[in-house]
Amino acid sequence: MSFRDLRNFTEMMRALGYPRHISMENFRTPNFGLVSEVLLWLVKRYEPQTDIPSDIETEQDRVFFIKAIAQFMATKAHIKLNTKKLYQADGYAVKELLKITSILYNAMKTKGMEGSNVEEDISKFKFDLGSKIADLKAARQLASEITAKGASLYDLLGKEIELRELRTEAIARPLEINETEKVMRIAIKEILAQVQKTKDLLNNVASDEANLEAKIEKRKLELERNQKRLQTLQNVRPAFMDEYEKIEEELQKQYDVYLEKFRNLAYLEQQLEDHHRMEQEKFEEAENTLHLMQNKLKEEEKRLFKSGSNDDSDIDIQEDDESDSELEERQLSKPRTAMEVLMQGRPSKHIVGTMQGGDSDEVEDSEDSEIDVEDDEEDDDLEDESIALSPAKPNRRVRKPEPLDESDNDF
Repeated sequence: MSFRDLRNFTEMMRALGYPRHISMENFRTPNFGLVSEVLLWLVKRYEPQTDIPSDIETEQDRVFFIKAIAQFMATKAHIKLNTKKLYQADGYAVKELLKITSILYNAMKTKGMEGSNVEEDISKFKFDLGSKIADLKAARQLASEITAKGASLYDLLGKEIELRELRTEAIARPLEINETEKVMRIAIKEILAQVQKTKDLLNNVASDEANLEAKIEKRKLELERNQKRLQTLQNVRPAFMDEYEKIEEELQKQYDVYLEKFRNLAYLEQQLEDHHRMEQEKFEEAENTLHLMQNKLKEEEKRLFKSGSNDDSDIDIQEDDESDSELEERQLSKPRTAMEVLMQGRPSKHIVGTMQGGDSDEVEDSEDSEIDVEDDEEDDDLEDESIALSPAKPNRRVRKPEPLDESDNDF
């Protein structure tokens, strides 16, 4: 008995809701009435439907009561109680009572914590379930093995009736001494042969040991000889070692040269590829510009051709009464084409003649001479390609330009 046990017992009984106040002085002397009352209350608290007799007047009743309590707690709660200490009903009985009160107190405490930590318990349960998958597999395998063993055991028990008869017949049958002696002699001979074989092996152990030692010594001598040979070979320098080192140095130099040339070759190939790529880009750019210029020239030729045809039509429909200023403004406003430049470059031809009917030969000769002079002057002007003309006022009646041979080919 200790003070701590008494204190814990009183506190647990108070927490469990025992109606009577329990003092630590109650167990200084034997108090079977209090012990029996506490035991009965704890049993009712553990299982309310329990029916245990509460008579404690005589000694036999008290013994029967203690035995009933101990048997109930052993079968239901798996708690082993010391009946002698409980029957003493003093401080030693408190230790036995603590076994029951501690279980009830822990159950009450865990029940109170379940209400506040329901989610945590669920998560813990899930975690524990996931962590014990291997245990579940092992349990499933054991269950299958148990089922198989049970089936085989059931089959064997089904044959028990026949086997029982055979067993009883074998037991009831009298033993034949001659056969028994024969079997025993055979077994003894086999055992003696095994013993002799074992003795022979033991005798041969010494010779085997000697042979093994001789082999070990031989191997040791070979090992020492090989080690000495290895040392001599390591100390002696081969005759071709100097030549080997020279060749190795030359090989290293050649390898360095090879690396340098390989690096330069790779660099030059890269530069060549860059140069070819730049040339290709320039060529493609030149081709593109050439195509653009050709397209522009074709469009310009088409535009000039269209403007030239428009100018010819305008010249045909000009009226005689246009003023000189209007003609100058129209000429300045329109773009000059090659046809206009040629027409402006030609001077106006003056027609010389008389009003008389019938032309004389002299007049014809003079007219021919004047026309020849004017044609020569026009040819000189075309050869010199002098397109700049003096701003002379044209005649009021505009003469239709003469058609030029192969004028379309000029464009």
